[in-house]
This record gives sequence, structure tokens and C-alpha cells, in this order.
Amino acid sequence: MTEEALSKGERTRRAIAKAALELFLQHGYHATSMRQIAERAGIALSGIYNHFSSKDEIFQELIIVEHPYQKILPLIRNVPGDSTEEFVQNSARAVQEEMGRNPDFIKLMFIEIVEFHGKHFPKLYETIFPQILPLLQRFAAPGSGVREIPLPRLIRAFMGSIIAFYATEFLMSQPTLPSELRAMRLEDFMDIFLFGILKRE
Repeated sequence: MTEEALSKGERTRRAIAKAALELFLQHGYHATSMRQIAERAGIALSGIYNHFSSKDEIFQELIIVEHPYQKILPLIRNVPGDSTEEFVQNSARAVQEEMGRNPDFIKLMFIEIVEFHGKHFPKLYETIFPQILPLLQRFAAPGSGVREIPLPRLIRAFMGSIIAFYATEFLMSQPTLPSELRAMRLEDFMDIFLFGILKRE
């Protein structure tokens, strides 16, 4: 829906959410005040409460709409690949390209982990599970070559590898670290996910 087609109230609600997202990414959740959000959105402080009952309610809406999983999962669902290996590596390339265009998305996830200890994740999971289901089916398909691992564990390990890559990206970005650490790609993580670290017999 275009901005012009929205009601005045919906445009204000979006302006509040956009302002809050920018401030949360810049300063973190707890260091951002409702007054700052109102000022950034260009409305009176009291005006926020016509749309959101609290700062936590704003964050909960953002985490559901803007969480990296909401960007990653639809992308992966449409990735081509005739084999599990090809699908996983193509997924890695697609995700790295998308996250390269939107590097701040991952910060929102870290705010949820560090400042909220994952409190909002159950609600987020309700919205992303329908997107996870096709991935589960793909890994479970006959001829996938995937060994018998309970599918919830498998998908957690798959998504966890992606998140681990981005967590370590923050740590490994310093130019004083060895270039081999800084040059690692998500595809390299996925290769280890697929084949492990032990030599095959």
C-alpha cells in the first residue's frame, strides 16, 4: 500500500515505528526514550500513546516486522538448488547479498538477545514458522541426502549457522585481526554445516 493511500493515523504509526527503529539501532533500546522517539517522528510525546501503549509495544512490533528472519526466510524459500548442497550454498550467497544491502537488520536481533534475553522470540516464532515449514520439507524430501536428524534440530542448526556468521562478523571486522578470519564468507560456514569438521572415511 502506498503512503498516500494510508490514513493519517496509519502514517503517524509508521512514522513512530520508523523513528523508533532508527533510534534503537543507533543507541539501543534502553538508551532510547519515548520523548526521543516522538521528536524524531515529529509528533507530540502524548501523540505516541494514541498508537502504542508503551515503548515495549513499539519494539515488539518492530521485532516481528523487521527481524532478520523476516527478510532471510522468504529469500531462502525461493532459492534454487537441485541438491541439498547446492540449495544450502545458494541460500548462503543470497542471504549474504541481502544482509550486505541491509546490515542494520542484524543489530535488531542483537538488541532482542542482549537487552531482552529473547523475550519476544516466541511471538516472532509464531509468525515465522509458516515460512520455516517449506525448508523443513525440503530437508526431509526423499533423496535429499540428509541423515536422520529431527527436523526442528536441523533447522535450528541451519539458521543458527547463519546467525553465528553475523555474530562473528562484528567481532572479526577489526583490521588488526588476521585476514583469513576477516575474509571468511557465509558459504564457508555453510560448508562446515554441510560436511562437519571430521575427515570422511
